[in-house]
Amino acid sequence: MLRLLCPQWVFDNYEAVTPEFLKEHGVKLLLADLDFTLAPKSQSEPDESLTRWIGALKEAGIEFAILSNNRSPVRVEKFCKPLKVGYVGHAGKPGTRGFHEAMARYGVNAGETAMLGDKLLTDTLGARRSGVLMLMVEPRGGAVGAWNHVLHALQQPFKRKKH
Repeated sequence: MLRLLCPQWVFDNYEAVTPEFLKEHGVKLLLADLDFTLAPKSQSEPDESLTRWIGALKEAGIEFAILSNNRSPVRVEKFCKPLKVGYVGHAGKPGTRGFHEAMARYGVNAGETAMLGDKLLTDTLGARRSGVLMLMVEPRGGAVGAWNHVLHALQQPFKRKKH
């Protein structure tokens, strides 16, 4: 059970996840959480850095989609539109439904899919339960609010654990 809470890889930020790294690991589809993974929750639109990074993934032949637990599609749609990327909203992480929906949509299997996220109890647990490669990043914009500070502090031992 403990291994389900441990990401296979931990990066400082999404920019450190290169197309070369993904290709070396057989990844054809990269799913990513939105809030605190790609942008702080307060950021309503993608910045130039994210736009370039996703462009480099697409140029390398790697599909990209957002897998978000946001219950309302408004934020996710507004964020995805200028990037021209798809999304699965209300994904139900750590459940596996959203992962399977995304993989079916892009015609890939779990061995060809990776998840990029910042939280153990949603992103990591869902990815590991779905059999996809889990790539964890530090929260973009830092942990916001008392609960997130506690949550991210509790995650530290799992990030360092050998998997």
